[in-house]
Amino acid sequence: MHSYTSRSCLIALTWWFLVSITLGLTGCAGRQSGLPHRSVDRASTTVAGLPDTNPATLALLDQIIANPNRTESIRARDRYLHPRETFQFFGIRADMTVLDVWPQADGWSTQLLAPLLREKGHYYIASYDPESSLPFAQGQLSELRQKLAGSPALYDKATLTALDVPGATHPVSAGSADMVVSFLNLHTWLAHDRALPMLGAMYDSLKPGGILGLVDHRANKDALPDPKAKMGYVAESLAISLAQQAGFELQGSSEINANPADTHDYELGVFVLPPTYRLGEKDRARYSTIGESDRFTLVFRKPKKP
Repeated sequence: MHSYTSRSCLIALTWWFLVSITLGLTGCAGRQSGLPHRSVDRASTTVAGLPDTNPATLALLDQIIANPNRTESIRARDRYLHPRETFQFFGIRADMTVLDVWPQADGWSTQLLAPLLREKGHYYIASYDPESSLPFAQGQLSELRQKLAGSPALYDKATLTALDVPGATHPVSAGSADMVVSFLNLHTWLAHDRALPMLGAMYDSLKPGGILGLVDHRANKDALPDPKAKMGYVAESLAISLAQQAGFELQGSSEINANPADTHDYELGVFVLPPTYRLGEKDRARYSTIGESDRFTLVFRKPKKP
């Protein structure tokens, strides 16, 4: 990833300037592409110009989703993360090289992507830098390693690597991935001033024309965008602007993972909702009824030509 060093220096120097610009543009950034938001009907969607998810990939994905050996607690999350619709929207194929950045330690995406890509593709898990200073990183990485080691028949062909800034930033060879996906991580990168460098490293990992699929907790559209995402919610327009600043082109947005029941206004932010339940048993029934957070689902492309 030799191009990352120069890109990261430029990104670091311009970060605060770009944030100020972003805050001024967030009211219109999400509309500049001319791509409308889709209704909350969960219907499978495609976007012109993206790779087609072929029937064989969808059939295999359906088998994996329905596999009774998937952890019950993880299967329960499908109603909020909509794996079939989401990966179809991204345009995934079973023969792709896919980089999964900071997958959650519970293994939701790993249990799906490892078997999907096992025979014809390549699955790279880009976790935290083993020397990371983030307080939760070591525990999450240890849990992920145990999960992979505990099911060799499922994960034997998955490659565990690292993508972190500062730290390990060579998860795959530069320009070698067909797709990069990241679920519920952008808010963490914003909180630790890593969003643009992480997006830059992901950009460098992709082939020209490669796809970035991004999902995160969506802030109330009427709220002032918080560049630190202190409550865990990210303005969709800010996410789009940051990805564009890293070099990506927006291809589409979807309401696949929207949750209208999420009011976005909790004292401790999104973390009171499942599966985190930061308040423990306090108001747990209420938060369980609301369900997991309202989320944006975005697809970007690395330009085919510089």
